[in-house]
This record gives sequence, C-alpha cells and structure tokens, in this order.
Amino acid sequence: MTQQETARQEAARQEATADVDEVFRVETHGIDPIPDAERHGSAKDLFWLWFGSNLTFTYVINGALAVAFGLSFWQATAVVVISGLAFFAISAAGLGGIRTGTATLVISRAAFGVRGNFPAGVLNWVVSIGYTIVNTVVGTLALEVFLTGLGLGGGGNPTRAVALLITLALTFAVAMWGHATVQFAERWMAYVLAVGFGALLVFVLPGAETGAPAAAAPGLSGWSLAFVVMLAGPFSYLPMPADYTRYLPRTTSLKSITWSGALGGFLSSVALGVAGVAAATQTDMTDAVAGAEGLLPGWFQPVFLALVLGGSVTNSIITLYSSSLNLQVLGIPWSRSRAIVISAAVTAAGSLAALFLTDFTSALLSFLSLLIIVFAPWGGVFLADMLLRRCHYDADALHAGRAGGYWYRAGYHPAGLAALLAGMVFAALTCDSELWTGPLVAPLGGADLTLGGSVVAGLVYWALARRRVTACAPAV
Repeated sequence: MTQQETARQEAARQEATADVDEVFRVETHGIDPIPDAERHGSAKDLFWLWFGSNLTFTYVINGALAVAFGLSFWQATAVVVISGLAFFAISAAGLGGIRTGTATLVISRAAFGVRGNFPAGVLNWVVSIGYTIVNTVVGTLALEVFLTGLGLGGGGNPTRAVALLITLALTFAVAMWGHATVQFAERWMAYVLAVGFGALLVFVLPGAETGAPAAAAPGLSGWSLAFVVMLAGPFSYLPMPADYTRYLPRTTSLKSITWSGALGGFLSSVALGVAGVAAATQTDMTDAVAGAEGLLPGWFQPVFLALVLGGSVTNSIITLYSSSLNLQVLGIPWSRSRAIVISAAVTAAGSLAALFLTDFTSALLSFLSLLIIVFAPWGGVFLADMLLRRCHYDADALHAGRAGGYWYRAGYHPAGLAALLAGMVFAALTCDSELWTGPLVAPLGGADLTLGGSVVAGLVYWALARRRVTACAPAV
C-alpha cells in the first residue's frame, strides 16, 4: 500500500468518526438530525440523566414551602409524590427526539409553526439562563462557606470570586463538551450525590413531626400554591427532553424511555422534597440552607455544603447545554459549542451581578415564576400535539422552513397560537405571584390555578387541530 493510499484511508477514517458522540470530546452536532449510523445508548441512560440532574437542593426548598403554605407532613408529602409523577409526561415527550433526531424546540414547530415557535424559544432561553444563574449563585455561596470552613480563604469577596469561578468552570466545561460528557457527568455525580443526600435523609427524617396537624387550615389556596411550587420543577424541563433522547436508536421503545427517565426524576425529586417537608416540621426553613444545616451533626455540615454545590452544578449542566441548542433554534448561525459561549457569558454576568453588585436573585425568581403563565399553556399545546400525532413527525419538514409542511400560514399555526393564547388568558386570570395577581384569585378563595392553563390550552388545541393534525401526520 502506497503512502498516498494510507493517507487517504486515514483521512476517510477521521471523516467517518468526526461526528462520533464521545466523552470528553466536543460534540459537533447541534439541532441537525442525528444520522442513524451515529445513534447509540439505551433508555437506562435517561434514568441517570434525570436522576442526577434532579438531585438538587431546590426540591428541599420546595418541600419546605409546602409546609409553609399550611400543609401537614402527610399532606405536603402527598403533594410531593403526586407532583413527581409529572416526570412520566416529561420523559414520554422524549420519544419525539428518537423519531426525529433533533431537539424539543425544533419539534415544537409542528404545533406552533416555524415563526410561531420563535417567541417561546426566546422565553425558554431566558428561563434556562435565569435558573442557571440562580443555581450558580446557590452553588457559589455554598462553596464559599465550604472553602472558608476549611481555612482555604479568608472569606469576603476574594473567596466568593474563587467559588464563583470554580462553579462556572465545572458547569461550562461539561456542557461545552456536549451530550456524551453531560450523560457521563450526570451518572457519576449521581452516584456521589445519592449517597450524600441519602445520609441527609437519615439525619432529617427521624425527627419529622408526622403526627402534628397542619399549622393552619391550608384551604384551596395552600393546596394550589404547594402544587404550583412542586410542579414547577418538572414543567421547567418540558422544552428539553428530546435534547437528550435524539441520539438513541429509533428502535428504542416509548415504554422504556418513559419508565427510565420518569423513575430517575421521580425518585430524586420526591426524596429531596420529603426531606424538605421533614425539615420544615422541625425548624425554621426561611433560610433553607441554614435551617437544614442546623439539623445535621457538625461533622456532616461541610459534606452538606458540598452536596448543595454538586446539586446546583448537575442541574445547571443540562439547562446550559439545552440553552445552546435553543440559540440554534432561534437562528444563531454558530455551532452548538460556540453558541454555548453566549449562554455561559450571560450566566457569568448575571451571577456576578447577583453576588457582587446588587441582590436581584429574589426579583429574578419572581420573574421566572411569572413566566409559568406562558410555559404552562405552551406545554399543554405541545403535549396535545404530540398525542394527536402519536409522536410521528416529518423530520425533514421540521428543518425545511417555507418549503416544509410546518410553515402553515406565513410561518404560524393558527390553531396552536389560538390555543396558547386561550391558555395564557386563563393562567393570567388565576395566577397568584409576587409580581401579578389575577382578578379571579380572590373569588376562588386565593387559589392559584396557573397550571390549569396547560389543560385549557391542550383542550382548545385538540378541538381546533385534531382533524388537520391527524390527516397530515406521517405514516407510521
């Protein structure tokens, strides 16, 4: 064999493996469809992804809030468990990724139209970055206390700056490498975090006042607020499940991905939610980190701070990764690995502002919680469209723009947008948040029925689109 032939074969081999999805190798694919030859993995990978990414202290805070709304231990625990079942719907939505090989916010063009999908894409990017900032701030503060306790810093701004740099580096490096590295990191961090949070449960659960009555009659208001808080976690993932199933082989079954992903998210969210409920029956959880820390033995407190940091990072990794795909959906003409730099830069700037310039974390959380007025109805339309089509899409048309079947009328799907608007009106009328209280909240006894906007939007979409969607759906 000549030297030229050897060189040509080597070049061909490198070209054939250029897009292989490997750990610690920068992923080259973005929202472009993943070819069948490059599909790999199994449904069990989804268990570790959703299990690891939901081992976050946020669920402890949410469980504590359910008690603060007036629910007893068993009432709050029931809310935590029922809300965790929402991960079955989130996980099932990933089937679209298997059949199209692309991201969730590309698939949602089928429900809203190519142009009609754009506003939700913008808002989803804002939400992804907002929660990444919040997680980064929480992780940084925990790491700052951890470093100070070990005598590795004198406290104050210098230590906080180092903690922020470490937190951002851990998140950005994994998300930059891409899909395979994200799954790898979530799995191995899940092993460590599961042991640590398991110990947390052992320390907190025995002291729970399970027989104590509710602090006050929660009424419809307390119950509804508890469900809104607990369901916000699963709902926030609705625009991203296909991002993590698009590499799976087409033969992967709906049953397997639904159960694997759902069990992962359910187990971690429920375990930590119940820990928050138990802690709230024993101590003041207004400052959740300090409150939970006070229930732990002194030797375990540094470990607890490391758990808070680790949970923040695992959750930020998947939101930051999906944000880069989101930017491509919005038309940023960059590769996924370059687009993620934009998201990382905005995350860093927002975290700096929150930690050093002004305390806008509460305002940011209030703003993000208000966006459920949009995302609950968006989720209702998306899921209704998915059910009508039975997750069968014209993969080429999703990327074809004007030439594709999802262009509808000038890029907008009237049925999808009308249903979205109906759901948003209902959600706005029944929303009870710090920034907005709907006019129907008081007549409803203080109940927050924002999440009902998803049901309204889904039913309206079914009524308007069922004939057209089922007639146009590609053959199985």
